[in-house]
Amino acid sequence: MGDDNWMQAWHPAVPGVREVLHARMTDHAYPPHVHADWAILLVDEGAVAYELGGRARIADASAVTLLPPGVAHDGRAAPQSSGFRKRVAYLHASWMPEGRAGRIVDQPSRIDLVPAARRAHQALATPGEELAAEATLLALASRLATDVGENLRDTPDGTVARRLRDLLEVHLVDGITLAQAGRLLGAHPGHLARAFATEFGAPPHRYVTSRRVDLARRLLLDGATPASVAVKAGFYDQAHLTRHFRKVLGTTPGRFAIAHGQPHEGSRARP
Repeated sequence: MGDDNWMQAWHPAVPGVREVLHARMTDHAYPPHVHADWAILLVDEGAVAYELGGRARIADASAVTLLPPGVAHDGRAAPQSSGFRKRVAYLHASWMPEGRAGRIVDQPSRIDLVPAARRAHQALATPGEELAAEATLLALASRLATDVGENLRDTPDGTVARRLRDLLEVHLVDGITLAQAGRLLGAHPGHLARAFATEFGAPPHRYVTSRRVDLARRLLLDGATPASVAVKAGFYDQAHLTRHFRKVLGTTPGRFAIAHGQPHEGSRARP
């Protein structure tokens, strides 16, 4: 391969995700091959020419490309492209039922799913965002199921939503996946996520993040340092804490602690 080619791959701690691959390719051509997993492909630069289901296709930045397990495909830089940069998430075959593969082969490129796919890939590449990645991938599967005519309308299930909330609170710092919660509650993770969002108006990962920010606020006001608060409140590191703290409160943990510190003796607190 040429000097411009590079590749990075890792196994994230997200249930059902086998591997994440980021790569830049200029002169490599993948021969026809088969994966045991679903692949969610985003092309960030350039374009990929590939064949799937006996048809020549193009994958570029305008759409997300879904490749089903067990279906042969190849890949190379498109004729008008000097190369491509891609991100691929390989998901266990159980991510979607096998029966959907045929319809995906008919329409592997989806423009409407790009925002969700980008959120999923961003979460997969960000330490501490494993629950967000899991929830987003479950939502993608639900969306695809609806599009192929499957009825995923859940009856209101406030009880299981509240039980999930209790589990999330118990594991606020150490964390719990939807797959683990599903096993404990006897429910499919996708059903848990949908029931929770219906009951509380936000997906589980946003609930957890906001509650961790609440905990961080209390710890900061008690005098803990931002570095120690990050671990104590369940964030991956201080940068992870700062990113979400700023998003929720519009300031950094350090500035929050200073601005809300106890007034000095003889001084007057601001109204």
